[in-house]
Amino acid sequence: MKNNRKSILGTILVLLAAACWSIIGLFVRTLSEAGLDVWDITLVRIGVGLLAMAVYLILFHRELFRIRLRDLWCFAGAGILSLLCMNFCYNQAVQVTSLALAGTLLYTAPTFVMLMSLLFFHERMTGRKLLCLILAFVGCALVSGIARGRLSLTPTALLLGLGSGLSYALYSIFGRFALDRGYNSWTVTFYSFAFCALGCLLLARPGEIFAAAAARPALLVTMALHGLITGFAAFVLYTNGLRFLETGRASVVASLELVFGALVGLIAYGEAVSADALAGIVLILGAVAILSGEKK
Repeated sequence: MKNNRKSILGTILVLLAAACWSIIGLFVRTLSEAGLDVWDITLVRIGVGLLAMAVYLILFHRELFRIRLRDLWCFAGAGILSLLCMNFCYNQAVQVTSLALAGTLLYTAPTFVMLMSLLFFHERMTGRKLLCLILAFVGCALVSGIARGRLSLTPTALLLGLGSGLSYALYSIFGRFALDRGYNSWTVTFYSFAFCALGCLLLARPGEIFAAAAARPALLVTMALHGLITGFAAFVLYTNGLRFLETGRASVVASLELVFGALVGLIAYGEAVSADALAGIVLILGAVAILSGEKK
């Protein structure tokens, strides 16, 4: 019963994280229209999130800043190999192929997570998990709209898309390694963001960010909300969820981001939800429901 309650709590936390991630597009559109590029927007998101975490830890839990140098690789991996590389691969993928295909390849992440979890954490691959992986992937493909367009899959697009999925998956893996070494989820998220922010500084244009904010002070609100909701809150919720869920389960539940995203598009922009997207939503919800019903 106790494990069941923890599993439910973990699922709720990951669902909340997925909901936070699903509104990224709202902020990206506004900031793009103000002249910021993808790396500028990533730096805003990570930078604001990092600042919020730093303030929280300084005020309430300074002891959580302490880490062992021999474990630095966990945080560097989560920040650079996962967060930074995912942004690079995905942003490049959408330039050489369709958004639908890039989004679908990004959601190969649960497959990578489960395979790596078998190797590193000895999680069992059951028939139910395999079924859920297939349902979730097909559902993501349908929600992304891949069935409505002609595919343009080049080797470059495939490698970039799979790279985005692999790097997305690595956050769960490196996060699990750090949690298993006794670190608090706040510590894991803070140092992951710190390494990602360092990488972003080499690619973004801080001057353009300050110039855009100076020209339109209202953008500061958008920047703050982007970092606090899709950066700070989302990753704290997801990393906490990893404390109670197997990494593979958490990754499948997180695929509900696409479902929430479709609802956001409907509500915010009046974007119609097609029949195949509705079928995809049903498949993803079914995968999560089946996975939630599996006993550990």
